[in-house]
Amino acid sequence: MRSFAVPLALAADLVCVLAFVVIGKVDHETGLALPAVASTAWPFLAALALGWAVTLAWRSPLRIWPTGLFVWAVTVAGGMVLRLATGEGAPLSFVLVTSAFLAVTLLGWRAGALLVTGGRRPTA
Repeated sequence: MRSFAVPLALAADLVCVLAFVVIGKVDHETGLALPAVASTAWPFLAALALGWAVTLAWRSPLRIWPTGLFVWAVTVAGGMVLRLATGEGAPLSFVLVTSAFLAVTLLGWRAGALLVTGGRRPTA
């Protein structure tokens, strides 16, 4: 039987990033129009993809260390660099909120998954 851990893990990470963007848009009352959400989300989604690539996350997507921690770090750092490179701002408060929210969600779902699976690696 083939494991669905990798696609589910990737979907969970995508949901974390998109939740961050949507919650921020609602909180700041900037609207949920697709262009507005996409313009805020794309740097973090691109950085998330980079994080998956550099960590080879598909090999052990549920691990908090090192996979989750490095996916989180690359997503935050890469997203901020891309925002700055495209003329968007990255004030310290935004960096701190982004870092905290994505740490709680990207690492949190992995912790929950490990609790549910008893720390066992899913079979491929």
